[in-house]
Amino acid sequence: MAEIRAFHALRYDLEKAGRIEELTCPPYDIISEEQREEFLARNPRNVIRLELPKGEDPYGEAARTLNQWMEEGILKTDMDPGLYIYEQEFLTQVDKGETRRLRGLICRVKLEEFAAGVVLPHEETLSKAKEDRFRLMDATHCNFSQIYSLYQDPGHMTRQRLDSLTETCAPRYAFSDGLVTHRLWVVNDTVAIAAIQEDFAGRKLYIADGHHRYETALNYRRHLKEQGITCPGADFVMMMLADMADQGLVVFPTHRLVRGLDGFDCPAAMLRKSGDWFQVEPVQNREQAQQSLDKAYSQGQHAFACYDGHCWHCLILKDPAVMEELLPQASAAYRGLDVTILHSLILEKLLGIDKENMAAQRNLTYTRSTEEAVSSVDRGESCCCFLLNPTRVEEIGAVAACGEKMPQKSTYFYPKLITGLVMNSLTQS
Repeated sequence: MAEIRAFHALRYDLEKAGRIEELTCPPYDIISEEQREEFLARNPRNVIRLELPKGEDPYGEAARTLNQWMEEGILKTDMDPGLYIYEQEFLTQVDKGETRRLRGLICRVKLEEFAAGVVLPHEETLSKAKEDRFRLMDATHCNFSQIYSLYQDPGHMTRQRLDSLTETCAPRYAFSDGLVTHRLWVVNDTVAIAAIQEDFAGRKLYIADGHHRYETALNYRRHLKEQGITCPGADFVMMMLADMADQGLVVFPTHRLVRGLDGFDCPAAMLRKSGDWFQVEPVQNREQAQQSLDKAYSQGQHAFACYDGHCWHCLILKDPAVMEELLPQASAAYRGLDVTILHSLILEKLLGIDKENMAAQRNLTYTRSTEEAVSSVDRGESCCCFLLNPTRVEEIGAVAACGEKMPQKSTYFYPKLITGLVMNSLTQS
């Protein structure tokens, strides 16, 4: 099963680099060019220069910057191998003031092919992102950000160990980015490390966020073997592991935008045809649509809202048995996903957007923002949008355990893990 290891993390020397809150950033794939410039203006040594390089030779530039910072002592390798406890404290709903904390473990995890059933994906990936991440890894031989994975621990044994370790010492880092408070503890105690390693010896890991980077790590290891190149740390990848039952886990939905679809000039026809499978209820506005979605979610119903620029409708599945008829080879867990129901019955059958089209994002794009989805339709950029409820964490685990993958962009874990607290040099054994 899962093999985890302590490692000699590469970390900023704050005396030379600056304040840690000026050196870190969110994941590269949610950062705009304007935000990238803002991070660099705050501190030119921000990790964004490594994680999201720009220019005529971006990957070579990242490698040169990494080597320069190591030579200058801006980045230093920890003397002792360690595990790193990472905590996020945040508000889930500002108006209610509900505070949550998610605590996990940053470590090295031995790479396993998906077929081995040890590290399990839960959603499809897009090839363009994998090519980008491969070229960066090939140039720098380093993980700058950690893959986010979940594990099952009914007795919460590992969480108790992490809690105990954090009670006896202050965090190495503690700062807020304005929305999330981040804390990091360094664990070098060999007895504690061995106990945590033993905890994971019988576990599987479920990738929550970072599928592209995990597949890239597999491809990179394969590439090195084919080229006969030795890289001591290439059999492992950096991950942050969280208990699947942690109350701090929050999943947001990712909404669908339909655009550029020939012949989509009569949304009423689509809604009329969907009545074969769905109870189609007109609602007054976005607020009522969200209330209908919330009610359906609480009652375990499969539903989504549709907006075409003029009218709002809530679609509630009448009989889940239709999915068994449509996808007899799929598991009950996969068939029962709201996103599967939307993709199979509406997008594919009624609108003719097949899986290849979805993967290429020709007529389908994605956003987490309800405002962005509605505005896109109002501006005429999209024909319509579909708002979804969030996928439940237990649904993610059930689909992955069946060896299946959800459609791409099925989940959005919040908050995202920050980049730059620790890095994993693959040149280190």
